[in-house]
Amino acid sequence: MPKLRVLVVDDEWNMRNLLRIYLTREGFEVKEATNGNEALEIAANHHFDVILLDLMLPDMDGWQICKKIRERDHVAILMLTARSETKDKVYGLGIGADDYLTKPFEPEELLARVYSLIRRSTITQSIKQPEPVIEFPHLRILPEGREVFIHDHTVEFTQKEFDLFISLARSVQRAFSREELVNLIWGTEYEGEIRVVDTHIKNIREKTQKAGLGYNPIQTVWGVGYKFNGASLSNEKE
Repeated sequence: MPKLRVLVVDDEWNMRNLLRIYLTREGFEVKEATNGNEALEIAANHHFDVILLDLMLPDMDGWQICKKIRERDHVAILMLTARSETKDKVYGLGIGADDYLTKPFEPEELLARVYSLIRRSTITQSIKQPEPVIEFPHLRILPEGREVFIHDHTVEFTQKEFDLFISLARSVQRAFSREELVNLIWGTEYEGEIRVVDTHIKNIREKTQKAGLGYNPIQTVWGVGYKFNGASLSNEKE
């Protein structure tokens, strides 16, 4: 069973270290961010089960970060703050935070709230609306059924090929490094060769070409990695 993943956002090393100790003892995989911009970048490129978000940060406050995350993600967010005013809690919950914990706190309470949020998030995910079909010229990707159709014919991908293909297709024109793709598809604990990405991209290209797609859906970005070939797709639509 994969580890549950937590992003800890706090500019104080002592607090991050304390939270990392609590969470790793419970078997969580923990990533850390020291400011808002770093937190937003990490959250955009990785999946998390919970985000522990400090309210007071050097570049932007936790409320701003929460708003930005909520624009594109429904990950559970637990706000951490030394401010105990009710109006602050109400505001934080109103803009999308799922829970609010005042410092200082006992580790048992923190862990109880984290597990509660994960349970609630799991229930919500189980009843959420299906992800819509992703469509490009002559190409349809069905996320819920994990199916790919080219010219209305099914193309068989392995699990990792499909995960890689749809991850790129969901972010047209965003260039991913090999490291980002490995972390996204194989997980941060993967210790194999990073060129495994190249092998899977080659297989995807061969399968789409054989199916008669007529264009290369994955573009190599020299010095960076890969991106979905949105430019060619736009030209095709025109």
